[in-house]
Amino acid sequence: MTMTLQQITTIGEALSHPVRVKLLYLLSERERYVYELAKDLDLSRQVVQLHLKRLEKAGFVESDLRLEDNDNRAKKFFKLKEFDVSLGIDDLISIFG
Repeated sequence: MTMTLQQITTIGEALSHPVRVKLLYLLSERERYVYELAKDLDLSRQVVQLHLKRLEKAGFVESDLRLEDNDNRAKKFFKLKEFDVSLGIDDLISIFG
């Protein structure tokens, strides 16, 4: 499948920050909710949420809002989606050629 320039840019931006790459690693171990990720990274929930939103937009992660049995608050869980990122000459030729 040939990627569009927008897809290449979105993926590149998603992978361009060390926190987002670390999030991918953490989510490769198991799904987690945003508070847990924020604690693991020693960052605010809001900052982690912004990074996760970028990863979700690029198609690397997906989220699921759940109510836990022992807690009345909804928790947004994130999990890693299967992905394989590659950029080939054919992609560049189809865009710019």
